[in-house]
Amino acid sequence: MKDCIVIQTGGLRRRSRKVGFQWAQFLCVALTALILFAGVATADEAHSKWLPEPPNLGDLQERVLAYKNSGSYEHDLAAVAAKAEAYLLSHLHDGHKPALVLDIDETSLSNWPQIVANGFGYIPSGSCSRLPKGPCGARAWELMAGAPVIAPTLDLFRAARAKGVSVFFITGRDESERKATIKNLQRAGYSGWTRLIMRPEGSSTPSAADYKAPQRAKIAGQGYTIIVNMGDQPSDLAGGNPDSRERQFLLPDPFYRIP
Repeated sequence: MKDCIVIQTGGLRRRSRKVGFQWAQFLCVALTALILFAGVATADEAHSKWLPEPPNLGDLQERVLAYKNSGSYEHDLAAVAAKAEAYLLSHLHDGHKPALVLDIDETSLSNWPQIVANGFGYIPSGSCSRLPKGPCGARAWELMAGAPVIAPTLDLFRAARAKGVSVFFITGRDESERKATIKNLQRAGYSGWTRLIMRPEGSSTPSAADYKAPQRAKIAGQGYTIIVNMGDQPSDLAGGNPDSRERQFLLPDPFYRIP
């Protein structure tokens, strides 16, 4: 193309043999707008790649320790469990064979000694011989069968059993820990549950919900009506309700997240 707009220090100088001055001005304005628009889009795209700085991890750990050590954590556990118990006892006759479903870790038993020893980190393997100091491997800790009870959940459990409600534990622990888990539950005061459901050894799912929801569906399929399902992770409760009368109760857990 022979016609063009030339930008110089002194301004615009037209060199056109076929295009008039007004048309040349239009081209200049259009080209300038296009450049500016592209620049804005590029800037927005670049900005979208940057995330705000997250809260400081050390500060968050101090907040979690304060929440636990102040008694607020136990207070909140008791508040949720009391609501679950009240709902359970008021809906005993909503269906055939009423049932209560409980998670284990941070719902029925507390792993706090291991959690705090590891500085809130997760160590799957290795020994756990230096408590109250770490490191403390998760599997070794669970096989020790020494996790303390979460008292409000035990109160709910006992209230359910006193009314003839069947109690099912559904845990992410696998079958290799069945003996130790039963021992730990009994030490903590649980007795007379209907079934302890554990993962097959070596199994995994993208989410805990992909394992737990089908297990609840099996319970419902066996004629039980799940009145209350209580856990500490959203994935303990997610995945749909096998029975529309199931009410879900989420206990506080600021210590870790299981997808």
